[in-house]
Amino acid sequence: MNAQIQKLYDIARKPERRIIGLMSGTSLDGLDVALCRISGSGPDTNVLLERFATVSYDDTLKADIRTVFAKIEIQFEQLCLLNPYIGRLHGQMILNCLHAWGIEPSEIDVVASHGQTVYHAPKSQHRRDKFPNATLQIGDGDHVAAETQIITFSDFRQKHIAHGGEGAPLAVYGDYFMFSKAGENRILLNMGGIANFTYLPADGNASEVFTTDTGPGNTILDAYARKFLNTPYDENGALAAQGKVNSNFLQALKTNLFFDAPFPKTTGPEVFNVHYVEEAQARSQSKDLLPADLMATLVQFSADTIVDAIKRVTREHETYHVYMSGGGMHNPILTGAIQQQLPAFSFGRTDELGINGDAKEAVLFAVLANESLAGGNTSFGNRQGVPSVTMGKVSFPR
Repeated sequence: MNAQIQKLYDIARKPERRIIGLMSGTSLDGLDVALCRISGSGPDTNVLLERFATVSYDDTLKADIRTVFAKIEIQFEQLCLLNPYIGRLHGQMILNCLHAWGIEPSEIDVVASHGQTVYHAPKSQHRRDKFPNATLQIGDGDHVAAETQIITFSDFRQKHIAHGGEGAPLAVYGDYFMFSKAGENRILLNMGGIANFTYLPADGNASEVFTTDTGPGNTILDAYARKFLNTPYDENGALAAQGKVNSNFLQALKTNLFFDAPFPKTTGPEVFNVHYVEEAQARSQSKDLLPADLMATLVQFSADTIVDAIKRVTREHETYHVYMSGGGMHNPILTGAIQQQLPAFSFGRTDELGINGDAKEAVLFAVLANESLAGGNTSFGNRQGVPSVTMGKVSFPR
């Protein structure tokens, strides 16, 4: 037997595994690195988040990624070059974190690398009959493995697509394994660049677990923060708090077929971007809005579409507990606008459930790798968007 396969087999048989989960989202702010200690699998998964750090991307790297990010036309050579480059860079970031934490690479069992999404194209979006759902993440796993000398799982979204899903949201799997609680209806709301939520029923039935994107979270807000404030985001929603919502502009923003499409569904900055906002302004004759009013309306747009989606899958006379994660949970204007419309719901953060809300997406990929290693026995039923599959391709260091 190949020594690397023997090592993978031995890791799978261990009662506990140390897995580093990586996540770099559509905000392009940096790489989330979550060192997890995981035992069990499926509904019996137990996760201890040992260490967490976000390694910021410098302006040059952000600019390099934006040359190929969410664009129909790009320089193909740039994409080709970035794929190994980001893999190596993520590997270096892992090693730097381990050094800072006083941990040797040999103490880590596997890395679970999401990579950097550069284009997301579900069939509902590209509308080309002969082509399936598609998505592309760069930062090749072989290069992460070679740089760190740690076995690496990567490219998780392709198996989901191969079995009829859209490659996202994948949170449903980790959310169910980590956060389900008998007797409590839970909604795990993640507000990254794109917002999504997972519904976890009180009866714990995996075939009823539900997940979907709702539309923009922070992606448009961050774009206009860069434009108006020359900062990565509107800290604490300070600019939005000074503005007033423009109802005509808000209604124009909501006029998109995505919001009427059935669940589950996914989207990305390919749809919701500055161009989308400018078109909505033109239709609503609101091109001369003050920056604060524009930001206030964009916040309300994210909040309303999140709330509308949640209301579509919840029942009026039942109790629900919402646990938030992602950058949007730090924006009190956004979270306040959501809570105002769901007064009967209780709100908190996944921190209360033992997982740092900023680390949650990175932890998810560690859980997915653990499931590929030691689980894969949980059935989510035969439903579109939640195939019962194990995900992640394996890259050996040598």
